[in-house]
Amino acid sequence: MACLTLKATSYFTSSSETSIPSLPFKILKLPAFWPWQKLKVGPLSVSPMGFGTWAWGNQLLWGYQESMDSELQQVFNLAVDNGINLFDTADSYGTGRLNGKSEKLLGKFIREFQGQRRKDIVIATKFAAYPWRLTPGQFVNACNASLDRMQIEQIGIGQLHWSTANYAPLQERALWDGLVAMYDKGLVQAVGVSNYGPKQLLKIYEYLKARGVPLCSAQVQFSLLSVGEDQLEIKNICDSLGIRMIAYSPLGLGMLTGKYSPSNLPSGPRGFLFKQILPGLQPLLGSLKEIAQKRKKTVPQVAINWCISKGTIPIPGVKTVKQVEENLGALGWRLSSQELLQLEIAARESPQKMIQNIFQTE
Repeated sequence: MACLTLKATSYFTSSSETSIPSLPFKILKLPAFWPWQKLKVGPLSVSPMGFGTWAWGNQLLWGYQESMDSELQQVFNLAVDNGINLFDTADSYGTGRLNGKSEKLLGKFIREFQGQRRKDIVIATKFAAYPWRLTPGQFVNACNASLDRMQIEQIGIGQLHWSTANYAPLQERALWDGLVAMYDKGLVQAVGVSNYGPKQLLKIYEYLKARGVPLCSAQVQFSLLSVGEDQLEIKNICDSLGIRMIAYSPLGLGMLTGKYSPSNLPSGPRGFLFKQILPGLQPLLGSLKEIAQKRKKTVPQVAINWCISKGTIPIPGVKTVKQVEENLGALGWRLSSQELLQLEIAARESPQKMIQNIFQTE
């Protein structure tokens, strides 16, 4: 069954010591990184790693400019050509007048993609729990607006972007009913949540189940910088209930790339955050670099592979061809149990952790 319809128009096999070739990925014909072997998310089959599109349209945090659109299209094409079929977005992605830009770009790139793999693309979009979305009908309208922006007839995974349980518990039930309605109407093939803690995750799972709607995915901030009791409890719940856990920010907004230091910070708001956290990450960054050198990999590839090895689907953000090429190198091999332990000990020894999303619930 096709995962995507346009308007008007288990794990991957392990291969040891695979490294990035010097030639561009766009001309590869063989599955060097094995994203072709898919994982199930409800009724959908997705690659073992997806790509996030938060940066597409975000000027404040990621410095987006419309002049980047040409390379972003190359990014998309290269990813799909190499077997990546899961793309995560949100109706709130894009700053100011660019609100919704990420969805619009994804829709455009899908329409213009030439190749048979287009039918297999899975779009996972998130609907914001804005305070004016108070009824199930308004949430369904949000879904229809996303469909219009992307000019597709059905969304792969429709996700509630965050829970309102902490500040507007009465609104929460209406949003859940909105998810049920968009699923029953066939606007989405599967339903998921984002930023849900263990308690709320169990509640919405039972609520949806009682209405015949399976909860297929749960997006969580999950990385070597963000792995604590809550994340591990969420993972255990997901495993026991058949929910697929999607790991966002697997590189800690870039802190786990090894490209930054206290004397070399990114511009904008990220620079302030990095300044607070990076000085305490030396044990972890040191272990990442050590394993990367032994494996003939890069630091980001090791950090992403850790997420895959822990049974999640990571969705690192991409905005350049170089990032796609590098991230693809996280596939097709597997960290050993000893390497996993080394990284997790180093993470515990690093005094600084990632700041959790303010919308994360219990």
